[in-house]
Amino acid sequence: MAFDPQPWAVVEKRLDLDMLAQTESIFALSNGHLGLRGNFDEGEPRGLSGTYLNGFYESYPLAYGESGFGFAEDGQAVVNVTDGKIIRLLVEDEPFDVHRGHLEFHERTLDFRTGILTREVRWRSEAGHGVRVKSERLVSFVDRSVAAIRYEVEALEQPVRVAVQSNLQANPSDQAGVSDPRAGRALGDVLDPILDVEHDLRVVLAHKTKRSQLHFAAGMEHTIECTGDATTLTQCEPDLGRVTISVGLTPGQPLRVTKLLAYHWSAHQSIDWLRDQVDASLEVAGSQGFDELAEHQKDYLDDYWERANIEVDGDPELQQALRFAQFHLLQASARAETRAIPAKGLTGPGYDGHAFWDTEAFVLPILNFTKPDAAKAALMWRHRILPSARERAQQLGLKGAAMPWRTIHGEECSGYWPAGTAAFHVNADIAWAVERYVANTGDEEFERGPGLDLLVESARLWLHLGHWGADGAFHIHGVTGPDEYSALVDDNVYTNLMAAKNLAAAASAATRHRSDAARLDVVPKEVREWHEAAEAIYLPFDERVDVHPQDQDFLTHDLWDFDGTPLEKYPLLLHYPYFELYRQQVVKQADLVLALFLCGERFTLEQKRAAFQYYEALTVRDSSLSACTQSIVAAEVGHTELAYDYLAEAAFMDIHDLEHNVSDGLHIASLAGSVMAAVCGMGGMREYDHKLVFRPRLARALERLAFRMTVRGSLLNIEVRHEEATYELMEGEAITIFHHGEKLALTPGRPVTRPIPEAESLPRPSQPKGREPVRRGSYASGRSGAAAPTVRLSR
Repeated sequence: MAFDPQPWAVVEKRLDLDMLAQTESIFALSNGHLGLRGNFDEGEPRGLSGTYLNGFYESYPLAYGESGFGFAEDGQAVVNVTDGKIIRLLVEDEPFDVHRGHLEFHERTLDFRTGILTREVRWRSEAGHGVRVKSERLVSFVDRSVAAIRYEVEALEQPVRVAVQSNLQANPSDQAGVSDPRAGRALGDVLDPILDVEHDLRVVLAHKTKRSQLHFAAGMEHTIECTGDATTLTQCEPDLGRVTISVGLTPGQPLRVTKLLAYHWSAHQSIDWLRDQVDASLEVAGSQGFDELAEHQKDYLDDYWERANIEVDGDPELQQALRFAQFHLLQASARAETRAIPAKGLTGPGYDGHAFWDTEAFVLPILNFTKPDAAKAALMWRHRILPSARERAQQLGLKGAAMPWRTIHGEECSGYWPAGTAAFHVNADIAWAVERYVANTGDEEFERGPGLDLLVESARLWLHLGHWGADGAFHIHGVTGPDEYSALVDDNVYTNLMAAKNLAAAASAATRHRSDAARLDVVPKEVREWHEAAEAIYLPFDERVDVHPQDQDFLTHDLWDFDGTPLEKYPLLLHYPYFELYRQQVVKQADLVLALFLCGERFTLEQKRAAFQYYEALTVRDSSLSACTQSIVAAEVGHTELAYDYLAEAAFMDIHDLEHNVSDGLHIASLAGSVMAAVCGMGGMREYDHKLVFRPRLARALERLAFRMTVRGSLLNIEVRHEEATYELMEGEAITIFHHGEKLALTPGRPVTRPIPEAESLPRPSQPKGREPVRRGSYASGRSGAAAPTVRLSR
């Protein structure tokens, strides 16, 4: 799957029916509340139809061959709700179908600046009647519950009579479930009809889920523009609403139909109220019309790009991929508003629509600097599910709160204990995200309220989960770190260091806000215990090889036989039992290396170099979350060209479908990680002790990197070239930064330029056989013309 490297769009110029499901994810539209997959207007052919509402799910009992106390009881899966995208066309009683007739022209464009998906086709029926069809589709960032489609049909050489059928269809027949555990669950028909009404050109349908008992209503409204006399027919039944429009067309006088959609759902509101909300949203959207909705959409995106744009000179493909990543990151989060940011956003049913720890570790760091209100909203969702996390901790015999490994509503949904509940680091990841949000925004009200609640309850968990050893250190045993090819280990370095950050942040916040901490029954003794545990956290180090082990016993394991592992056996989790993986030195995704990045202040440069080289030889990148982290640390320790290779892999993960599972949705955390790899890797950005530090250095092929970030209301522009970097405060109050150790004071209108020190020459580290990243430049279109590599990964 390849697209011309346009800087502000993804354009499909050739229809490939074998890639339908993949392109449906690529061309998906969302605002964080409502998501529409990029299905064709006519609904068929399709890979996987999809319309999703954030947080709207069906539950199902988790089946165990042998259950145990504390196992998660129910699963949750995102529901494909009523599809309002469908607009079908008959030309002289012959259906417009890309399988039939002659498709003379096809082009789809997703424009990152307008937020509009445009499709243009020229089609000729078997009888020789030619038409031009153009559709424009948007999901509004401004009107949260609204989507709009403008559909235009024009006769080509001769008059034709056409009929346009606009549908609102519930319980689509697609089955998402396959044997791959990463794919979405096949739910079947889970929507029970409650209401179906029609009036003029409007239809509203309402349904509820069978088990979770969630209610939603969906509606469509239409306006018609044409020169002839159009006839209309509106029909409605429990699972289907249809508006049919028929008119005779002459060349140069098109039929234009504007279709407005509105979706509202609730666990508490009545169907009558939800119907009222749908009608109101349709009226508001109708008063604006498509052009005004599109204008507001562009204004919203103009503001976003003004504060978030990344520019890359020297690699047009990478430029496109990074903007693609930023656009979909915005789509996944902009209007989520106290809902989760799912691992696949609202682009597909992958991972059942669950949110994981990678939201806090990869997504929120970017939103902090580009869309801080969205970062806050995501943290407010975590605060909203805090009661469930407290209950979960009690069930596990722990104090504080134990956040779920994967969930939609707040309850733990992982049916596999070692890679689910035991991955307690999710709690520290959330606490770290709270700390970074407050540091980047200065939002004291949040820190005193929801932020303090999250910090305190997670600190209580760590103090109870860990213990003081005979060596005087604080240990945490029986946990699973980010690497899912290890489980139930003692003193995982990443977990320990992130827990220490959590404990220290809770102690600091409780000390600064004593009266607010008192409402949580925090006492001075508890704060002292948090501080002492943070200071005494155990950090294992193996002097035999001068490397930090991933966990206390990791380096005692036998090495995985990489030379004897066929390439077709990757990802390993689909071909080998976890029993084998857990007993050997093989790393699914960056774990210790992630600690080098997020907890970099705890390691010397020499330690980072040694650890990076050691774990490079063990990391197979069977996860989309690994390449971005490896890129960042590779850049820091001096392997700039390797960092570029990993940056490209992270950036192309979805747009080139390197993982071969884009069909069920995009990887939102990996997309965010590619942006992190550009900003924190090539841009060298870090935050240490509330200081903003930059150590930028570019790969040889890149000519320039520029990016923007907002820090406590001040907008910075950073421009990096090979010899120098320029820092400019575009707006806001003066700010202090550091460039390769030099302290710089930035004031508005006075750019500061500093030279970049020459890089030390280091030998390139090795990777497992067959898992080396492709050297950037060997498959970039316009540079070599070779195809992108085949890489099979997991989450």
